Amino acid sequence: MNNLRTLSTFLLVMAKALLLTSLWLSLCPRLAAATGDQERDRLKESGQVMKEILSTPEDIPQNLLNKAECVIVLPSVKKVAVGIGGSYGRGVMTCRGGADFDGPWSTPTMMESTGGNFGLQIGGQATDFVILVVNPRGARNMMHSKVKLGADASVAAGPKGRDASAATTASMQAEMLSYSRSRGVFGGVSLEGSTLKPDGGANENLYGKEVSAEDIIVRGAVPTPAEASLLLSTLTEHSPRNVSASK
Repeated sequence: MNNLRTLSTFLLVMAKALLLTSLWLSLCPRLAAATGDQERDRLKESGQVMKEILSTPEDIPQNLLNKAECVIVLPSVKKVAVGIGGSYGRGVMTCRGGADFDGPWSTPTMMESTGGNFGLQIGGQATDFVILVVNPRGARNMMHSKVKLGADASVAAGPKGRDASAATTASMQAEMLSYSRSRGVFGGVSLEGSTLKPDGGANENLYGKEVSAEDIIVRGAVPTPAEASLLLSTLTEHSPRNVSASK
């Protein structure tokens, strides 16, 4: 009888331990999100992607980067099993500070993307995307709502190299120019049909409060995280001033 009681007590203790372990494991992702760890990792990864791309000879043309109002970086976007070519990615956007986009590169706002073309490059491997927003209207729209590329904002595959002499009429008239990198291959890519929008939940995780993309970028409502230093210093080094026609 005593042995049975001991065994029952042991099994009860083990069951409680397993239950507590299960609850802890289920809470770990939520705790990581709430503390902003995932968002800080995304900032660091985005900075590394930008540095590597701008350090290659066949990178984004200097004259196009100089005209960009905003830069969006979506690191390691992967295809998911949602229809043909469905995908989901998260990244960051930084813009020239101030209402007229004529200041230094801003504290980043977190972004999320969905769409048919994301993740399809180079056999569907994880792909880094960089999008230049080269029009003030497109930049303002991006801060306020979900934007469908090709419908709400014109987008074209960006030319690469030290100058944009090979750019097409479509790319020079587009509000956004998009690039991809996968397995070391970098080049322009069309992202028509994909959508982009501010990631409000991620901003709240990162900055500890609800804050809009416009407040972050235009009004400087939150301090810049240390993890954004590589992204911002890289862009400042390569393009310290906005030289678009409106400036």
